[in-house]
Amino acid sequence: MGELQLRASLCEAGRWLWQKNLVGAIEGNLSCRLDAKTLLCSPSGKHKGQLRPEDIVKVDLRGATLGEGKPSSELNLHLAIYEGRPDCQAIVHAHPPTATSFALAHETLPDNLLPEAAIILGSVAMVPFAMPGSTATGDAIRPYLADHKTFLLANHGAVTLGASLFEAFARMETLERVMHVYLTSTRLLDGARALPQEAFDHLLSVGLNAKLGF
Repeated sequence: MGELQLRASLCEAGRWLWQKNLVGAIEGNLSCRLDAKTLLCSPSGKHKGQLRPEDIVKVDLRGATLGEGKPSSELNLHLAIYEGRPDCQAIVHAHPPTATSFALAHETLPDNLLPEAAIILGSVAMVPFAMPGSTATGDAIRPYLADHKTFLLANHGAVTLGASLFEAFARMETLERVMHVYLTSTRLLDGARALPQEAFDHLLSVGLNAKLGF
């Protein structure tokens, strides 16, 4: 996919995030690799539902801006992830209400409850709090990168990785839906029951080859 297409895709993903109530106002940020040395990312201070291709900012892997625009204040978080996960092609950071509520409680999601959780989300990491916009966010998430593709950021929000921008967005949407179901089953009903172990093991093996398995 060329640069113009990727810029348009980032704008479309920003609209999806806003339409799905995964971000509000000027919250959240997203990025993708343009090539081996260059990233495209959402700009600072822009509503994600109103992004235009010319708003997207190009940066190198050190965070230096290539051209016009001011990158998201969370660029350090994205840079740390791309450095630690060469296979990651896109990142979505959002504040989905249910998932962020769990992040406030420093409580993550069991991965053996729903097929979608096992296949699409994998084990959801709880990342310790770091001041948003600082280099500490990258330091905080780095120890979890090798084994996870879905993250809750304590007192902050959520991050999902993908082999494509669509995959990263789909993973964020799935995270919010699964966490809402988990909240309902554990707080309003009589608790969540785990999948049979044999079924869970099978789903994990299927997930390795699934389109959204990453």
